[in-house]
Amino acid sequence: MQNVIMIGCDLHDKNMLLKIAVNREAPIQKIVANTAEERKKMIEELQALAQKARTKDILFAYEASGLGYHLHDELRAVGIDCRVLAPTKMAQSHKQKSNKTDAKDAEHILEIVRAYKLAGNKLPEVTVPSVEQRDDQEIVRSRHDLTSKQTRFKAQIKGLLKRNGVVVPAGMGSSWTKKWRAFLKQQCSNKKLGLGARIALKMLLVQYDNVVEVIAFCDDEVRKLGQTKRHQKQVKALTAMSGVGVFTALTFLTEMGDLKRFKNRRQVGSYAGLAPTSHESGKISDRKGHITRQGPSRLRRVLCQAVWARVRSDPNEAACYERIKAKNAGKSKIGIVAVMRRLVIKMWHVAMAA
Repeated sequence: MQNVIMIGCDLHDKNMLLKIAVNREAPIQKIVANTAEERKKMIEELQALAQKARTKDILFAYEASGLGYHLHDELRAVGIDCRVLAPTKMAQSHKQKSNKTDAKDAEHILEIVRAYKLAGNKLPEVTVPSVEQRDDQEIVRSRHDLTSKQTRFKAQIKGLLKRNGVVVPAGMGSSWTKKWRAFLKQQCSNKKLGLGARIALKMLLVQYDNVVEVIAFCDDEVRKLGQTKRHQKQVKALTAMSGVGVFTALTFLTEMGDLKRFKNRRQVGSYAGLAPTSHESGKISDRKGHITRQGPSRLRRVLCQAVWARVRSDPNEAACYERIKAKNAGKSKIGIVAVMRRLVIKMWHVAMAA
């Protein structure tokens, strides 16, 4: 059997702890500073080790984290096979969860890699997006973050008014209309409010206005992204569906990535986190639970919004929702989730055909 070099890496901002092993040999431990210079030295040492072991088979693995895929790209660029593992799919005992160290984490990753290379076990890896897809995600995800900030500022402003006993006049209408904004500005000079409350309200309104301004800028960038050559056809096809706008279409495309990797609708629903959990033990028949909620939560958020728009405007979607809801009395969420799953599968078919 050809020698194989396997590395389990516990990756952090400032350093990496490696567990390096050849075949079934005991691993050696190495700590590497997470800098460009030190990573280059690490690669050279791994290549020297491979030359000594007379092999080109090197497999390096680390857990997905906020550090992204930069290390993955560097290793792949020099011919080293690098896999990024999904923490949610890595089985751990209670003892492992309660007794964590960097060395033990790296060794756990190494053992998973060994089981994959030497025993043929399935590797719990994530699909690494292309550099172009990651770059597109930055724009779309920034828009999602701005929405969250806007919602938070709205809640903080309403909370401040409530804490200070400010009664909103009847007939004010829905929040954040021009009339409502004028009312809020009046409260900034309302002497009945304490000085601290007035100053806090002014600061919240300034922050809210800034977010609104940035959202307008970001919306322009999202529209431009939808008009690029790589997205234009699919965005046009997707936005022809009721309830689906440019932002929803681009969230779908950037979060799903390469649509050809999905073989059937079950894989699409599962990746979107809309597949039900399964509970089966012994003679007990398979019982379905809540959806897994794995995968991109941003996608589920826009799907939910799109589904409500479709239910209100499309008689067929409304009938489907009502039919499913009727079968699950008192559980209207089941109907929405089912229609969300139908929508994401339809979007997959439409985008694939575009």
